[in-house]
Amino acid sequence: MKAYILIKVNAGAIREVVRRLRSLEGVAEADMTLGPYDVIATVEADGLERLGQMVAGEIQPIPGVLETLTCLAVGLE
Repeated sequence: MKAYILIKVNAGAIREVVRRLRSLEGVAEADMTLGPYDVIATVEADGLERLGQMVAGEIQPIPGVLETLTCLAVGLE
């Protein structure tokens, strides 16, 4: 399962949040963005339960993270 996590971050904390995201198992990419969200992370998990655990237990507790929005990727073939 693949998801995009859009993240709002405290001012001045973007570099550290991106660095910590990139160190997490299951985070394929993490980048700073311009617009209403400050960071986007591409996450891969073995299911919805694991994805929820990652967001609630590993991503949201990162210092500086204010808000997350999880967007599940749906493959169209």
